Amino acid sequence: MPVGRQRLRRDQGVARAAVAAVLAVPLILGACSGGQPTSSTDASPPTPTGDRRAAEALASAATGAGAVVHLQALQDIAARNGGNRATGTAGYEQSVDYVADTLRRVGFDVQTPTVPLSAGAESGDAQEGEGSATSGTTRNVIAQTRSGRTDEVVLSGAHLDSVPAGPGIGDDGSGVAAQLEVAVKMGADAPITNAVRFVFFGAEEDGLLGSQAYVRGLSPDGRRDIAVMLNSDGLAAPNGGYFVYDGDGSDGSNTETAAPGSQAIERLLHDRLASQGVQPRGTGFVDDSDYGPFVAAGIPAGGVFSGDSGTKTAEQARLWGGQPGVPFQPCYHRACDDINNINRPMFDRMVNTLAYGVGAFAVDLNGLPPRNQRSGR
Repeated sequence: MPVGRQRLRRDQGVARAAVAAVLAVPLILGACSGGQPTSSTDASPPTPTGDRRAAEALASAATGAGAVVHLQALQDIAARNGGNRATGTAGYEQSVDYVADTLRRVGFDVQTPTVPLSAGAESGDAQEGEGSATSGTTRNVIAQTRSGRTDEVVLSGAHLDSVPAGPGIGDDGSGVAAQLEVAVKMGADAPITNAVRFVFFGAEEDGLLGSQAYVRGLSPDGRRDIAVMLNSDGLAAPNGGYFVYDGDGSDGSNTETAAPGSQAIERLLHDRLASQGVQPRGTGFVDDSDYGPFVAAGIPAGGVFSGDSGTKTAEQARLWGGQPGVPFQPCYHRACDDINNINRPMFDRMVNTLAYGVGAFAVDLNGLPPRNQRSGR
């Protein structure tokens, strides 16, 4: 084993041990405060109130610099495979293997279930996508902590495929790398109250086929077991913004109604970004990312987003810097969406926010409906 890799594994082990030591403190506190219903009359919806040392420890351990290691690996895979990692290609299959192997090396039991690419079309709910696959199969990657309640699951999701036109390092290598960094630093046996499930979806660019198949394959009880879905798709656009999905419907741009409890997710992620010196804004649930099937199933959902083909306004440029009148992601679905297309300061904050959200909900579900009030539809 190369010396550099030995050092990387040793550092990862130290980071996981530090996270575990802090997570162990709030375990009992979190177990006593999960799953309280949100009052619709509250001006400020409740958010996790357990000991925040767990969330802070995970957010400190999981860094943008650590996630860039995974971005580079995805870039290298694309470079070896015609410049992309699209569904149905060797580049995608190698991306699956890289994620699965990385998770196994830190102790996770990993599954890579097959997804029929025709499933969405057959059920009538496929959307028009920009991928290239029209038949055959692809794979999702699923890993869950061995610790925590399996009927109170915190699900973190990101899509693993790119479009055929480019390597997809911003869309959605950034979400994949952030999620993988959080999983590595958390570890498979973290002393947490609620199990954390990391899912890397295939065929998002072909119409959300991987996430549709995943949700459709859950039983009603399996759907109720998921307390929260955190979506990570496009976290580091070079002209990007700091967006949080609109869980309370106050921004007026949702085309889907988020499930009760989603407002608590929005509030927690909003506050975490604000604590890092930026002013977040809401963005709509419009069924264009893997949160869509979860929202449709009545599962509380949320996440952070930096923008894609939309144009940055003058007000947004004043808030966050960047160029008004220019797309958030000028290389969206293009060959130039490579590792040089990553907004590193933004990526650092987004990784921190995702880690904090996962860590907070892993020990405390305050603000989210208790399991017996989830629809499971």
